[in-house]
Amino acid sequence: MLSRLGALLQEAVGAREPSLDLLQAFIEHWKGITHYYIESTDENTPAKKTDIPWRLKQMLDILVYEEQQQTAAGEAGPCLEYLLQHKILETLCTLGKAEYPPGMRQQVFLFFSRVLAQVQHPLLHYLSVHRPVQKLLRLGGTVPGSLTEKEEVQFTSVLCSKIQQDPELLTYILEGKKIIGRKKSSRESAAPSKDIASPKNKDSSPNSAPVRGPQLDGEDCGTQAVNDHLPAETEGSSGGHGEGNLVTSLLGLCRSKKGRVALKAQENLLLLVSVASPAAATYLAQSSPCCVAIAEHLCQLYRSLPAFLDPTDIAALEGISWRLPSAPSDEASFPGKEALAAFLGWFDYCNHLITEAHMVVADTLAKAVAERLFVGTLQPQLLHVSEQTILTSTALLTAMLRQLRSPVLLQEAMTFLLSTHPGPATAEDNPRTLCEHLIGHCDHLSDEISVTTLRLFEELLQKPHEQVIHSLVLCHLEGRLYVARGSPEPENYEDNLDLEEDPYFTDGFLDSGLQPSTKPRPAPATSDGRTAVTEIVNSFLCLVPEEAKTSAFLEDTGYDTYVHDAYGLFQECSARVMPWGWPRGPSPVDPHEPERPFFEGPFLQVLFDRMARILDQPYSLNLQVTSVLSRLALFPHPHIHEYLLDPYISLAPGCRSLFSVLVRVIGDLMQRIQRVPQFPGKLLLVRRQLMGQVPGEQLDHQTLLQGVVVLEEFCKELAAIAFVKFPPHGPQMSPSPPQEGQV
Repeated sequence: MLSRLGALLQEAVGAREPSLDLLQAFIEHWKGITHYYIESTDENTPAKKTDIPWRLKQMLDILVYEEQQQTAAGEAGPCLEYLLQHKILETLCTLGKAEYPPGMRQQVFLFFSRVLAQVQHPLLHYLSVHRPVQKLLRLGGTVPGSLTEKEEVQFTSVLCSKIQQDPELLTYILEGKKIIGRKKSSRESAAPSKDIASPKNKDSSPNSAPVRGPQLDGEDCGTQAVNDHLPAETEGSSGGHGEGNLVTSLLGLCRSKKGRVALKAQENLLLLVSVASPAAATYLAQSSPCCVAIAEHLCQLYRSLPAFLDPTDIAALEGISWRLPSAPSDEASFPGKEALAAFLGWFDYCNHLITEAHMVVADTLAKAVAERLFVGTLQPQLLHVSEQTILTSTALLTAMLRQLRSPVLLQEAMTFLLSTHPGPATAEDNPRTLCEHLIGHCDHLSDEISVTTLRLFEELLQKPHEQVIHSLVLCHLEGRLYVARGSPEPENYEDNLDLEEDPYFTDGFLDSGLQPSTKPRPAPATSDGRTAVTEIVNSFLCLVPEEAKTSAFLEDTGYDTYVHDAYGLFQECSARVMPWGWPRGPSPVDPHEPERPFFEGPFLQVLFDRMARILDQPYSLNLQVTSVLSRLALFPHPHIHEYLLDPYISLAPGCRSLFSVLVRVIGDLMQRIQRVPQFPGKLLLVRRQLMGQVPGEQLDHQTLLQGVVVLEEFCKELAAIAFVKFPPHGPQMSPSPPQEGQV
């Protein structure tokens, strides 16, 4: 039996005129499908239990075999011509929409995918191919949880691969129903060469006669009979999804509850936006709903979040990526966790899309995200009067910044958050921009809002964008107006000034008659004129009096630990700012230039004000304030180094620096220590409580005692930063490159 079948197969392969037999077999299989709709009366039999899948498989095999036997490359065989001329794909699309018999849509998706993938002849340029492809796309991706999701994503994978190979196909596949309808009249009267892009088009008008012999005449009656036996609403072009196309289908599949389907759809969309052709990228960005739809889905996920989310829960949810959008199961659950993971996963996907997409698409998508999410959705919430709304939106913005990697999207985020002022800022300026509102939130009546907003700025300071540090700090330090003009040269380093005569103590007290000393504390200098690092380090280490220190009684809380940590952070920061071309030293000060008012800027003003209240603020708030100031002090700009880490600069009248603020805090502390009985013992107990060594219990003056502990540790941290930064040559001192792929 097997030998006989082999002989028959050999005879078929060796025949001189196999095309007629193949074509006849192809027609017979198609007629078998159409006759099913004429003869069958059982509407409940699944398509899998009929001979339709088998006949479609035979038709596919015939098309592939016929193409393999073609001697002339690029020419369509008779079976393929029959498929195109008799609009078989159009009819199958209609059958798939009717979903008769049940499961027919699945079979149609499979047949389309296999034909487009296995037939090497260019097909998508043909009108009778790309029009049913468009219709089939409108059938898929519209209903989440559809039974055909697996077949739909396979179909879109084939299309995206074809577009990647030939970007010109993008315009054919992305055309929606309205474009098709607008061209319908011209197609009926135009020649076939005008209907399709391929010069080898074999398509013909619906009424054209087949090019093969008379034995093919009348075969269209099967297709007409199928249409006669389908429900009326399934005939003609699909309705209700006029804007449906490959993009909307992919976005619909991205919402699938099946993880593999959603991931594959996202990979297909990524493949689509990374087309290399500028013309195709421009069409995708400007003439398709791609970028707007992606950004709008991000906004929908944001709006689906609960009205209140704990900022601690948001900050703790790390490791969310678009490839693994589900929250790790080992983390504690909280209300809204899945919705938050879905939002952050899609934001990470948008970030990845913008990174990998063609520049034209990347710019358009980044602007769409900025306009719709940042400006349209986030900004009203950040400026809201409700503390709960401010808290949640600020924490979510911080989480997004933590995930942000794309330079293009980073630029849009910085434009949204920061703004340049037309003139120098003054202390009397009212908040005019979002950035100033956020800075004001750092000194909010709600300590929780202040902590959350300070975390936002700490995240901002770690982004490789010069506008952040320039807008917040550097623009206010230009010209070094904080340095006293015409100060006399240092006479003797051994000069000691009483605390009341210390120039650091005169800022803010000019109205009370206190004036800065005419002989400011001279700065010990090295051979190159810079303040000796030993003196700077000792100034910070000795700032807190011995009776307020407790670290000496404990292990592993010394200065060396801070030096080790500061060195790594400084290397990382220096590598990040290296491309910005910062100067190696501070700009010179003209001693004859008249003094002008100096304002440290709203950001440093808030931080200094918070630092001045460190003895009266909650422990968590103090930790966040000192953390932000430490981040600022790490920047290797000479003006930042001088203003924040040099205790010996001669301050202009009315100016304050970080060291002068700390001096004032210490002065206040020395007075308040006298009013706390058993201060050293209570302070040591509070430190042990904060370290978890002893159970926590409420004590008198606990806020003050916790503030003293933070103050001591902060001074050691500043001393360590000053040590690792010396000499302050600028960012060129660090040759270490930034880590790849990180922003």
